[in-house]
Amino acid sequence: MSSRRSAFLASCFLPLVAVLLLLIVILGVLVASIPKMAASHFGPPVPGLSRFQVYRLSLQLLLAEDGLRTPADPLGEAVSFVIDLNETTASVIDRLGAQGLVKDPEILRAYMVYAGLDTALQAGSHELSPAMNPIQIAQALQNASPGKTIISVLPGWRIEEIAAGLPSAGVDLEPQAFIQAAKTSTDWQFASELPNGAGLEGFLFPGTYEAPRSVHVQELLPMMLARYAEKVNGEVRNGFSTQGLTIYQATTLASLVQREAVVEDEMPLIASVFLNRLAQGGKLDSDPTVQYALGYNEEQKRWWTNPLTADDLQVDSPYNTYRNSGLPPGPIANPGLAALRAVAFPAQTKYYYFRARCDGSGRHAFAETYQQHLNNACP
Repeated sequence: MSSRRSAFLASCFLPLVAVLLLLIVILGVLVASIPKMAASHFGPPVPGLSRFQVYRLSLQLLLAEDGLRTPADPLGEAVSFVIDLNETTASVIDRLGAQGLVKDPEILRAYMVYAGLDTALQAGSHELSPAMNPIQIAQALQNASPGKTIISVLPGWRIEEIAAGLPSAGVDLEPQAFIQAAKTSTDWQFASELPNGAGLEGFLFPGTYEAPRSVHVQELLPMMLARYAEKVNGEVRNGFSTQGLTIYQATTLASLVQREAVVEDEMPLIASVFLNRLAQGGKLDSDPTVQYALGYNEEQKRWWTNPLTADDLQVDSPYNTYRNSGLPPGPIANPGLAALRAVAFPAQTKYYYFRARCDGSGRHAFAETYQQHLNNACP
């Protein structure tokens, strides 16, 4: 190669390298400026995000800024949006999208993670509108209606567990006052069908309830009872009658099914076992009835003692179905709709026994004979 040609190539190459280096420097400056630009537009990112997260979210927000500042419907009307106690952020964002309050849930999710708002959602009632842009909605979700809160009742809770959850829900109601009223009150539409002095165990329907923080116990109990009356409709009550059960007996049996079942689709099978045993006048041999009789376990700090000992199974109580035939005197917990329907419409089987499977799945092995039941024991 001639020196003249080499000089020519060098003269072309050096400017190209310079241009490339300049482009790299410019690109580096632009990349470095992305978080600063995002911070100037949306505020600083929440501490704790990794450097990669900051860059990724900053770029995502900058590219979608128009969407973040544009409402889903400028003419939309305000609606009440309720966040349940312990509801996940993902569930909340998905519902916002499904209800048309935001057009792009993913962009809202990115902004909430960037700003740290995803971990500060407030349970309760929020007044939201599709005329609000996603940033406004995210910020509005940080403050629920100051006068209202959400009370959650899980299927299988006994009265005392419901009461224990009231303070964390922000309700200005003494747990002991709730317990006293729930155990003695019979002032509702099914009262005439309950034994004298039965109380309301079993009839405080699981679910979420929006209530004033200053709610009185005589306001809260009717809300839960009304939900029970709504769910236990004519179809379900006819199912109870078909099984030869009163509403009180059926609710009592459903409370056992609720506490025994881990997997919901097994509830009709468990109900069939208990109904088959009742038809023969036998004992139900249900661990949860013993747990209910034992009451609060101070050592384990919970109401449902687990595991039970051989001595526990001998506790002298009318609720102990290992010692007494038939149903216990009343419900041992507040069953959900699935358990109530399982009693109304049980599986048709010849099963008389069930026990937990050995695989940790929470499912049960069912048996028609006692020998089969023994064979189902874990090795």
